[in-house]
Order: sequence, then structure tokens, then C-alpha cells
Amino acid sequence: MAIQYGHLRTALVSEGYAARSRDGVHELIDIETVRAVADTIADLSEDLEAGGGLSGPAARRAIKAAARAPRFEGTVINATTARRLLANDDALIYDNPQALLLCHYKREHALCHRTGVRDSPRLDHCMPGCGNVVRTDHHATSLRSRADTLDKQATQVPQPIGERLRDHADRLRRIADTHDRTRITLKDPSP
Repeated sequence: MAIQYGHLRTALVSEGYAARSRDGVHELIDIETVRAVADTIADLSEDLEAGGGLSGPAARRAIKAAARAPRFEGTVINATTARRLLANDDALIYDNPQALLLCHYKREHALCHRTGVRDSPRLDHCMPGCGNVVRTDHHATSLRSRADTLDKQATQVPQPIGERLRDHADRLRRIADTHDRTRITLKDPSP
């Protein structure tokens, strides 16, 4: 659901509606975005406490954010609270299940929008090498699973397409292997 709201947020802002009042649909989008971010941070905290690891340029920032993040179980999030939390860049970690990564969004590191500064990431435009990328152990597992699926598909299509699918599968496995080599946990000392 959060991905859909993220796309709606992108559409509303890019279509020029952002200049209008923040009432109505904007408040709903803010509230749902904060709920999704809170769920993502809660899941991340649980994974880290269970010994899970993170990798990527924003991994250490994400660990710090997960450790400091407030818990929202049973808390009503209204529009005012949502706007206040959305203004705190340190707490904004977005899940992008399509790209198999988390985005610990910082405007100055974002590669997802080249023109102008936005208040939120373009999850439909995640770019390799972005300074906001965080991957979890779950992402590495999913990358390998997706690679296996691509390899199976490659056997069922003509050779040129099959080669592209196998190349893509190899790239996904390299990303997962990089995660395994570079992952950090709560127990790892900070640099």
C-alpha cells in the first residue's frame, strides 16, 4: 500500500498539485506514508536485534535511525504528527520491495530525481549507486531467489533474451554477494 501512496505522492507533487492546500488527500498520504515508514523501521529494528545485517552506503545511518526511532504501536497518527515526522529526515526509511532495498532518504544523496529537490524519494526510480541505499539479509535472499527465477526463464526463451536474463541474474547474485561481504550488524563497531 505504501508504494501506491508513494507513487501518488510523486504524481501529485509532479503534476503541480503540491502548491495547493495540504488538506484532504495530502493529509491522508502523509499519514499513510508515516505508517509505512514506522512499520519499516519497526521491522528493521527487530531484524537488527535478531542479528540481521545491513549493507549499502546508508547502512550505518539506518542502524542509528532504527535504534532512535520512536515506536508507534497503538498510537494514533494524525496529520500534524505525520507532517512533523516527515520533516525528520533521519527517521525516513522507505521500503522498496520491487527494487529489493530500503531507501534511507536524504535529499542530498538522492539519485532518483535529477531535477529539483523533493520531500520524498521516487521509489519507482531507484538508481544503483545511490547514497540512500540499504539492503538487508532478506533482500540478499530475495535477490538470489529472483536470480534463480530469471535463470529458469532463460531456458524457455530464445538465446539473445536468455543471455540477457542470465546476465541480469548474475548481476543480482553479485549484489547479494556484495551484501554478504560488506554487511554490518548492531554488534559491529562504528568507524
